[in-house]
Amino acid sequence: QVQLVESGGGLVRAGGSLSLSCAASGSIVSINAMGWYRQAPGNQRELVAGIGSGGTTTYADSVKGRFTISRNIVNNTMYLQMNSLKPEDTAVYYCYVDGLVRGGRYPLRYWGQGTQVTVSS
Repeated sequence: QVQLVESGGGLVRAGGSLSLSCAASGSIVSINAMGWYRQAPGNQRELVAGIGSGGTTTYADSVKGRFTISRNIVNNTMYLQMNSLKPEDTAVYYCYVDGLVRGGRYPLRYWGQGTQVTVSS
């Protein structure tokens, strides 16, 4: 199976930075997409940043120019570098991978456990 373990969340002041990591373990034969969602209380879960199968990156308008998604294929880790943080960025951040595991018949979405990011004003 696949496990995604997140780290890097915490409490920062507005204007500060955080870097989130999502380390994947298990056997994935192919990956269709990966990225990060976030969810604040009372809000829907929204896509923050994603990487498509062709390597194309996508960002929510609210984070463009401030957040950067990246991946390290060697260590099976993806990152979300968050700069110039705003109180509106406060949420639980979840990483995900859409992929096919060895022996699987179709791709599935795998989720990290979530990590809290709190930005104080």
